[in-house]
Amino acid sequence: MQKDLIKQKIKGFFKQEIKLKLNANTRYLMVGVASSLVTVFLLGIGVWHFRAQLFGYFATEYLKSTSIAPSKLAGGEKVPEETATNLIAEIVDTKIENPDKKQENTVIDTVKQTNPAVVSIIITKEVPKYEVYNDPNQNSNPFGDLLPGFKFNVPQYRQNGTEKKEVGGGSGFFVSSDGLIVTNRHVVGADNVEYTVYTNDGKKYDAKVIARDQVLDIALIKVTGSGFPHLKLGNSDNLEVGQTVVAIGNALAEFKNSVSVGVISGLSRSITAGDGTGTTELLDKVIQTDAAINPGNSGGPLLNLASEVIGVNVAVVQGSENIGFALPINSVRSAIDSVKATGKIVRPYLGIRYVAINPEMKAKNNLTVDYGVLVKSGNNANELAVVPGSPADKAGIVENDIILEIDGVKLGENTSLASAIRGKKVGNVVPLRVLHKGVEKTIYVTLEAAKD
Repeated sequence: MQKDLIKQKIKGFFKQEIKLKLNANTRYLMVGVASSLVTVFLLGIGVWHFRAQLFGYFATEYLKSTSIAPSKLAGGEKVPEETATNLIAEIVDTKIENPDKKQENTVIDTVKQTNPAVVSIIITKEVPKYEVYNDPNQNSNPFGDLLPGFKFNVPQYRQNGTEKKEVGGGSGFFVSSDGLIVTNRHVVGADNVEYTVYTNDGKKYDAKVIARDQVLDIALIKVTGSGFPHLKLGNSDNLEVGQTVVAIGNALAEFKNSVSVGVISGLSRSITAGDGTGTTELLDKVIQTDAAINPGNSGGPLLNLASEVIGVNVAVVQGSENIGFALPINSVRSAIDSVKATGKIVRPYLGIRYVAINPEMKAKNNLTVDYGVLVKSGNNANELAVVPGSPADKAGIVENDIILEIDGVKLGENTSLASAIRGKKVGNVVPLRVLHKGVEKTIYVTLEAAKD
């Protein structure tokens, strides 16, 4: 019995020892697996971090040892080391380039190229200078008999000469190396003020107004000098909603050459804009953008990412979240060309006063059509329907005629008469489809230069 007991204790001892060894081995195995996982994880991070270099290295070694495709080198010869390296650089850049970073760099390049040609316009004016003085003869007693003997002197104001003062500002941009600048008409609309241009490098120039457009809200001014950087004009007829644009201008007439970036939010908008003095105007076929356009940005360029001007910033909806508008550059181009050629803006005109027809107007006035324009006089006696001696008068257009089409294009929501005429040149013979006393007919009008 005692021997059996000793045998059982010996077996138990060995079993316990084996169990301990197994547990130890298990722990070693688990530690080893964990270490391997950590190593693989760290290695993976390293490979991902240096993926471009590794890809470039292995691809370069591969190209060095093989022949390039026939489209690259004829005859199946080996790729020179320098050529292989350049090819790999192109491939790597294509593979890992960040699209957002690429667009950011494009915007930065656009700003660098165009900013030197954008100017700030400061408006100064001689204004009365007042001083405060006390007139002993103006003493008064507002308390009367309640406080007899009390004297109160009311401060008086009188003019003491004049002083130059900043009264406004805007933006503009050079369109020629000899100092010709485009801006808005409402920026340089006053005659009894001085206009000063500041370039992006801080230089200051006196500016002279060359021409103000009577049709569009644009004007051209000029500074003396040469070799000015100037902007290239793009094509605003090819714009698309969602296209990235850059606006540069003298924001709030305080922050010179401020840059904002956005997209084209809409095309061919028609808006009524005011300048805060009660003067309003209809802006037709304008570009809508969410690039921030603040007061003071007026007259600055709206640019595409090819560094081309595609619009002239003109208005913003007050109280809105980035709803701004720009005049399409194709509408402005003829005025620029006209000033360069003749020194003034020459615009064609028809010579009528009219009201656009829509379905509501058709119903209200019992008309037979719901499109076109009705030739109609204004409320005042001098607001004639047809200007005497004008192209329209010479062609036989009279009051209450309805112009349905111009040059084969229907006048309606998408095409206004003003924009259609604006796209023509002086001397053009334009066919008009006219409804005269219920009968449609085609007449031909020879456009003339608008009078000042």
